[in-house]
Amino acid sequence: MSKTKYSEKAQEKIGEVMHEFKEGSLRSSSGKKVTNRKQAIAIGISEAKEAGLKVPKQKK
Repeated sequence: MSKTKYSEKAQEKIGEVMHEFKEGSLRSSSGKKVTNRKQAIAIGISEAKEAGLKVPKQKK
């Protein structure tokens, strides 16, 4: 089974977002505080994609 590969920069970006989540300062696009870990990861991946970093496609 192969693991999903993210670029180093993408991993750093997701790490920054998770740090915000742990501090309690991460907000969703609607302005509400993010309390779900999976949602925080999704936001990190989304931001990495927007920045043009290497993020693999989602498995279906």
